[in-house]
This record gives sequence, structure tokens and C-alpha cells, in this order.
Amino acid sequence: MAIPPVIAVVGPTGSGKSDLAVSLALELDGEVINADAMQLYRGMDIGTAKITLAERRGVLHHLLDTLDVTEEASVSDFQQQARELIADIHSRGRRAILAGGSGLYVRAALDVLEFPGTDPQLRRQLETELETAGMDALHARLREVDPVSAGRLSDARRIIRALEVHQLTGRPFSSYMPRRAYFQPAVQIGLAVDRDVLRERLATRVHSMVDNGLLEEVRRLDAAGLRQGKTAPRALGYAQFLKVLDGGVTVDEAAEETIVATRQFARRQLTWFRADPRITWLDWQDPRLVPLAAALCR
Repeated sequence: MAIPPVIAVVGPTGSGKSDLAVSLALELDGEVINADAMQLYRGMDIGTAKITLAERRGVLHHLLDTLDVTEEASVSDFQQQARELIADIHSRGRRAILAGGSGLYVRAALDVLEFPGTDPQLRRQLETELETAGMDALHARLREVDPVSAGRLSDARRIIRALEVHQLTGRPFSSYMPRRAYFQPAVQIGLAVDRDVLRERLATRVHSMVDNGLLEEVRRLDAAGLRQGKTAPRALGYAQFLKVLDGGVTVDEAAEETIVATRQFARRQLTWFRADPRITWLDWQDPRLVPLAAALCR
């Protein structure tokens, strides 16, 4: 019997991906694989809008709560774990459903995508160089060996990664960019949003997170080493509310900063996913959303 395509539910934060994934799993006898990098972290529940046990409605969910906040999330590790889960779910005659808005993580699971290795010692050396020589010097070095990446990257962490890859492999980091070619058959469903409605929904959601104890969650995770992590402390809401703990801003100011940052993030997600012509877009508020999405997956 032919293996069915992997299903991926994508779109901006706050568009209802988790709910649709659960509904599809119930309709198609499936299991959900999380593809949101920040929901990998244990304890980061309120600020990531992690789906609750009640909201899962008995559907098995994978790759939630797999990392401590001090650990660095790795897209290459995610790729291996997600593909192993997809194979296992399909081997049991069920449907694998990816759900999440971390675009590179979705592509890592679905697409032909190669990840070069890492070298902690070389990474530390480059980080030291960043501190002593500054980012402009590293960016200039990257321009010499990989002008394509240099033109794309302005973030210090990614510039260091691009230089690390070049020194390790002799290949430019840009040569590892993903192609739009599925690793195995897949169906991608995107949730098309009304942007004005989404803007208000995101603001309401942030205020609800604050009311539900986001500051206490951040305080608890700070005691568990949140600031020592490389990935977790940059998460939306957590970065802003750490400043509340430091006395730098008020809760209301942190909430407003989080709303602005979340709206910007949603715009970036839409830009990322809209660039993929393989995604079929469905109206997030269509009352026929679940049967329409299920029909695409059958």
C-alpha cells in the first residue's frame, strides 16, 4: 500500500494551526508533530500558547516539551526526530500531521535539506572574535568567502554560523539553502488570515497570557536558567518579561512590546509561507475549514 503524504498545517501565529491539526487528526486517524521551535521547551506554556491536554482532545502530540530552557534548539536534530516520527506514524497506518509556524523547521521535515555539522571550539573562537573585532569585521570576512550569505544575513549569530560552515566544509553557507523539493510526498495547508482581525486577535491573546500568569512563568523559568539558554530567552514574550523582572519596564509596557513583536513576527511568517507555491491556502474562518482541509489530504 502506498504511503500517504505527510500533512503540514502552516500559517502565522494565532491563526488556529493547532486546532485545525487536531481536527484533521480526528478526521483522518492522525497524530500531530509540533513544528514550533519554542514549544519544544518544557515550562514555556503560556507564552508560546502551547496546546493544552484538554485542547488535544485525545490526539497524540509529539515533540512538545523535549528541551530544557538552557538547551539550544537545533533544526537538524528536529529534522531527524520529525522524520523518524513520520516514518513510525505511517508504519502504523496513521497520518502524520505537522503543525507549527517555524518555517525552517517545517521545511527541514518536508524538504530535501542538508545540514552541515558544527564545531563548538570553532564556534567559541568566532564568538570571541565577534567580541574583540566586532560584527562589521566578521561580516566583511563573510563577504569575501560567501557574498550571497553576506547579502542576506545581518544577525551576528547567523553570520557566525555561516563562517563556521565555510571553515568546516569549504563550501559557502548559501550552498546549503533549501530547494523546494519534497523529501517524500506532502500536502501543505496554509491558513489565510484577515490581517486586521489577526492584529486584534494577537493583542487580545497577549493580554490573556498576562492575565493567565505569563510573568510568573517567566520568573519560574528564569530561576531554572532561562537566561543561560541560547534559543529560549529570545522567545516572544519571554525576552520582554525578563525586562520586567529586571525593573526595566512595567508589565503593561512589556505587554505592548510583546504585541508589537508578535505582529511583526506574524508578518514575517506570512512572507515566508506565501513564498512557497506548493501551499494550498484556506480561509481560517471558513465554517467548512475542516472538511475542506480533510478533502485535500485524502
